Amino acid sequence: MKKLKQLLYVCVMGVVQSNAQDPNFSQFFSSPLNINPALTANINADWRAIANFRDQWIGPASPYVTGTLSYDKKLFQKKIPNVEHHGNVFGVGGMLMYDRAMAGVVTSTYASANVAYRVKLNNGETRHMFGAGFGAIYGHRRIAFDRVDFEEQFTGYGFNTNLPTGETSLSQMKPYFSVSTGLLYSITSQNSNIDIGVAAFHVNKPKQTFLKDENQELPIRKVAHVNFETFLSQSVVLSVNAVYQSQETAMYYSFGGALGYYIPQMNDLMLNAGIWYWSKNAVIPYVGISYKDYQFGLSYDVTTSKLRQANDKPNTYELSLIVRGRNKPSYVIPCPWK
Repeated sequence: MKKLKQLLYVCVMGVVQSNAQDPNFSQFFSSPLNINPALTANINADWRAIANFRDQWIGPASPYVTGTLSYDKKLFQKKIPNVEHHGNVFGVGGMLMYDRAMAGVVTSTYASANVAYRVKLNNGETRHMFGAGFGAIYGHRRIAFDRVDFEEQFTGYGFNTNLPTGETSLSQMKPYFSVSTGLLYSITSQNSNIDIGVAAFHVNKPKQTFLKDENQELPIRKVAHVNFETFLSQSVVLSVNAVYQSQETAMYYSFGGALGYYIPQMNDLMLNAGIWYWSKNAVIPYVGISYKDYQFGLSYDVTTSKLRQANDKPNTYELSLIVRGRNKPSYVIPCPWK
């Protein structure tokens, strides 16, 4: 019985520790506000709305489910002095995120609000811009202790979750507030664009624990990213990008690219296909379709880690939907992810 209790404790605490890391997406390029607050309003439009959904390791169960809704917008372009006239951009945005682990035993919710400002550095045909962004994050994590069994709840015929757990140190986590910040440098010409950025999330290291341990903190998540888009011809667009993220002992990088093809005689319709690599985790093929200001993307994680040896093979799918609104074309190439 002692071993049973230890096993249950390790299972719960393992999920808690892993869930202390922020959720990540294979389609990181379709979740910009989760990568860098300076990417707020870095769009080929006046506003943008994005929905992401990730169902991870589907097999005998569906242990991790993550979803987001985000919205960002260029604001006061004609009301702030020197903004529109000089090509500067002021933007605001927000994101809602939920994350479920162990089929809902551990749930997390987040809400963030961002503000960003980008300044044009020159007046040539190739435009250089430098921007900074800041964000405020509200988060809350919860464990459904009534769905977890402990030794003291064993009756000889099964577990009665209405009985006390015997673990006086367990408690629900209090909500937390944290701060994010980031920088972005962009170079845009008539046919190509490159963005290079760095960001940090939870820079104030808020307290976060289920064990009444004041030494437990949410570690800083550090991010570096780059993306490049260019026309290979009048109908073909190449997009390549990469991201590196680290948070305490967790670290990964992902890189890859895709081709977008404008259907002849249908200038509003583009087909996208590409592939990405997630370090020590998966190879990720991606297909997408863009029509006017709508884009849909689907990816599947081909597992390369030791999980691929399991009898029940894990399956991970991810969906993204992007909707943009514009009053007039912006001074960037029509990259489907901006």
